[in-house]
Amino acid sequence: MSPVGTSVVEVKATDADDPTYGNSARVVYSILEGQPYFSVEPKTGIVRTALPNMDREARDQYLLVIQAKDMVGQMGGLSGTTSVTVTLTDVNDNPPRFSRKSYQFAVPESLPVASVVAKIKALDSDIGPNAEMDYRIIEGDGLGVFRVTPDKDTQEGVITLQKNLDFETKSSYTLKIEASNRNIDPRFLSQGPFSDTAMVRLTVENVDEPPIFASPLSNMVVSEAAKVGTIIGTVSALDPDSTNSPIRYSIDRNTDLERFFNIESTTGVISTAKPLDREANAVHNITILATESLDPSQVGKGVALISVMDINDNAPVFAIEYETFLCENVGPGQVIETVSAVDKDEPPSGHRFFFSLTAETAGNMNFTLRDNKDNTASVLTKRSGFQRREQAMYRLPVLIVDSGSPALSSTNTLSIRVCDCDPNGTPQSCGTEAYMLSAGLSTGALIAILACIITLLGSTGTCEKSHLHRTAQLVAHSSRLYHCVDRSLFLSIYYLNDEDRDVRENIVRYDDEGGGEEDTEAFDMVALRNLNVVRDSKSRRDVTPEVPTLYCSRPPPYKITPDNGIFREFIWDRLKDADVDPSAPPYDSLQTYAFEGSGSVAESLSSLDSLSTDSEQNYDYLSDWGPRFRKLADLYGHGDSSNIFSS
Repeated sequence: MSPVGTSVVEVKATDADDPTYGNSARVVYSILEGQPYFSVEPKTGIVRTALPNMDREARDQYLLVIQAKDMVGQMGGLSGTTSVTVTLTDVNDNPPRFSRKSYQFAVPESLPVASVVAKIKALDSDIGPNAEMDYRIIEGDGLGVFRVTPDKDTQEGVITLQKNLDFETKSSYTLKIEASNRNIDPRFLSQGPFSDTAMVRLTVENVDEPPIFASPLSNMVVSEAAKVGTIIGTVSALDPDSTNSPIRYSIDRNTDLERFFNIESTTGVISTAKPLDREANAVHNITILATESLDPSQVGKGVALISVMDINDNAPVFAIEYETFLCENVGPGQVIETVSAVDKDEPPSGHRFFFSLTAETAGNMNFTLRDNKDNTASVLTKRSGFQRREQAMYRLPVLIVDSGSPALSSTNTLSIRVCDCDPNGTPQSCGTEAYMLSAGLSTGALIAILACIITLLGSTGTCEKSHLHRTAQLVAHSSRLYHCVDRSLFLSIYYLNDEDRDVRENIVRYDDEGGGEEDTEAFDMVALRNLNVVRDSKSRRDVTPEVPTLYCSRPPPYKITPDNGIFREFIWDRLKDADVDPSAPPYDSLQTYAFEGSGSVAESLSSLDSLSTDSEQNYDYLSDWGPRFRKLADLYGHGDSSNIFSS
């Protein structure tokens, strides 16, 4: 749209000939291609427009061929050419235009707010900023319900929803939308308005919607003292669709896990189902569900916020667990403790507590209580001369009453310990335990302890050498036979003890007393009375099945069969000995000593020679084992051929 004669570009040609010699270097310019759109000045080489109203939208690029000829352009002159590409830049000389004058779209009534409803676009032949447009709703019944904004990338008008739609209320909307250029060039206003309009009709589609509560949030109040079944409030919801389906109410139990409340399914009346405790839960936030009877998939939700009002149902108590100390040198009238109270209740006017001593202790001669009128009380002494030896601990009952209606009270005990204090009043030692420790042991107590030790030493000296053999005994617990035959057990006992210690100190005795002949539950009586019966491993029913590790080895449970005659004879001998021995354990607690028999599964665990033969055993080598085995060498190393394990 540039006017005729607008300068485009200047071309320049050079000639190597001598410009002072005739016309051989005088150049003249002419245009060979590009007419009639452009022209070139012959002498200057300036290219100019030759036609008015050149339209970029019709053609945006031109190729020109410019010739330069010497000899002032006369015949015989030499020439050279160059090409010039001319591109038309855009101006805003075209207004936006809608391709259609009316548009129609369908919108579901359940569409959420801020959703895109539709898109429309006005066309503009210009490009870049000259094609940027603004959209606005200038007329129609959808003002405030819909909004149109431009898309900066596509230059479309985007219609979005501003309010919820309701088919039952309004089923269609009509909008008149205008599109206009944002950047208008005043030079071309004469060509007409740079805007266009179009009608948009939006039809609302009916959708089956869930019930809607009259109030999405219902605030209710109930007393903490409300009885079960007390009505708290009512919620209501309606089906917004034309079907107007009946509504059924329920409580989302995920928000009422302990089921404190019930709701009447048809009326929406909420009532208490359990006693309420404000101190445990002051506010209940429950979700109410409203379901259409005709279409149970349609469920609406509302919230009921139930606040529990407080009543005076908690008595005041001490604020903390007090630890009170009283110095022995304290004087009368001295404050030894200041106590305060707490109450779980929250009266509207705040707490007010009253402190006093109980009627039983009000006249005591030791302590008194002073109410400070600020929800605290001070404990004071009434006398001096407190002594730990006389009484190390005092217990003072304190009565606390609140200001509720009705008032509640509780008795709290304050423990006061008498202590020995330094000059600054800091407790050093308290109670009878510290006094007894400082006093030490009396002479009588020491004499009694020494007498017990002497008695034990005297009784130990009466033990015979054969008592050592009892360390190898095998005890039958719960009808099981355990045996231990490792003779090195005796040697290890002496090795583990000091040289000068008496070996009699290491006697280990296991006394297992049964319940007598009448005790038929602890042991298998049949196995002891009839040895021909196969013995299976059975567990006692009066003790835990774990057996302490008292023996060197514990072979697997074995069975006594009629063919094991050597075992039968051995057991019968031991039973007879037990029957005539008044000091032996009951026969249902059978004990055996160092008996393996032939072909034992465990075999011998001893490092000494086997005693299964009748040969004598020589123990003289014990003298060569060092001082730790001197006592064994004295007992068995002088030709004593008796079997130390025979007992």
